[in-house]
Amino acid sequence: DTSKAMFCYLFANCTQLTQAPELPAKALADGCYYRMFNGCTSLTQAPELPAENLTDYCYYDMFSGCTSLTQAPELPAKTLADGCYMCMFSDCSGLAQAPELLAETLAYRCYSNMFSGCTSLTQAPKLSATNLADECYINMFSGCTGLTQAPKLPATKLADSCYYGMFSGCEKLDSVTMLATDVSASDALVQWLDGTKEGGTLYVANEEMTTDPTITGSLPKDKNWTVEVAATN
Repeated sequence: DTSKAMFCYLFANCTQLTQAPELPAKALADGCYYRMFNGCTSLTQAPELPAENLTDYCYYDMFSGCTSLTQAPELPAKTLADGCYMCMFSDCSGLAQAPELLAETLAYRCYSNMFSGCTSLTQAPKLSATNLADECYINMFSGCTGLTQAPKLPATKLADSCYYGMFSGCEKLDSVTMLATDVSASDALVQWLDGTKEGGTLYVANEEMTTDPTITGSLPKDKNWTVEVAATN
């Protein structure tokens, strides 16, 4: 079948499932794979996901809690929708590799909690987006205790709560590059670096941003983070 009905998940909490079926659909429906493999703790490999145009909440919670999953499938989509990747790999504690995320324009909560609790993830994927949406990255990598390398954040204008909690609890992370020059959006940087490594550095777009109160006030408390101008933009 090349399309899926809404909320047609089948395998949630099938703890003995080791291999997923093929999912060739390229035209998706809203919420079509919602919680499909949630809690499948024996699943080691995810199926290919070829769809390039996503729909609202289509992959929401799809692999959440799949603790044996070590590698995510490629995600070729460039056209996103509200909540499309929300919680997709949350608490996949064995996931060591994240897929490249190609979209340049984001949607509401599209990456919310996508990799939260992925404690084996050491490097975040490249984030190409320059047009953000409200809450687009909220808690995306929260609780990724193994993360040592963050993606560059190239967007020049922030959206409401866009980076809220994004790297919270990433206790090994000591460097982030965030190139926004308009940081006036509401709650955009709240708790985004809480619980990161002592003595880290936030790299920003220009000298003016090093003293912006929204930015300096967002640094993790009692962690002695500093703000410096990025070497290249």
